[in-house]
Amino acid sequence: MTVNKAEYRQTAIKKLTTINKQYKKNIEQQLLRHLLVTNVWIKAQTIGISISLDYEWDTEPIIRAAWEQGKNICVPKCYPDQHKMHFFKLTSFSELENVYYQLQEPNPKKTQYIKKDKIDLLIVPGLYFDSFGYRIGFGGGYYDRYLKGFESPTLSLTSTLFVEAQLPRDAFDIPVKHLITEKGSIK
Repeated sequence: MTVNKAEYRQTAIKKLTTINKQYKKNIEQQLLRHLLVTNVWIKAQTIGISISLDYEWDTEPIIRAAWEQGKNICVPKCYPDQHKMHFFKLTSFSELENVYYQLQEPNPKKTQYIKKDKIDLLIVPGLYFDSFGYRIGFGGGYYDRYLKGFESPTLSLTSTLFVEAQLPRDAFDIPVKHLITEKGSIK
């Protein structure tokens, strides 16, 4: 029996919402530690990253670490009617607004639009990953569309609990170039 993307999504969200909070926090600390020593992080001046939901891997410590290192952070705003997203520079969490599905996105009136070619590193969210860099995200296709023609390094953070040998994929899926787990980097 083959498992489809929707089933992977359901399984991942269930796992993430039931994982022990301290265990999850320990994994997040390891992810941050491994991320901060990668060449792609060290070289990047402008980093694209999403604002995590409660059950996702926490991105706030990553954003704060970037700010402490003098790096620029930009976060996505989705435009569902156009099926696309744009990134905006975030200098404070007060520049965020609550939108649909409890997501926090940048308020375009308070933030500056950042062109795709100005992002040095894009940290791509996802639920499941495989050793080829393919991912199963939340199903909107926003990142796959954004990654088309994106030339800078891409990276995802996850636990080994969410890495499979191979995932189902579609022709439009674009893999990330680097994957970091609590055990280190997978290229």
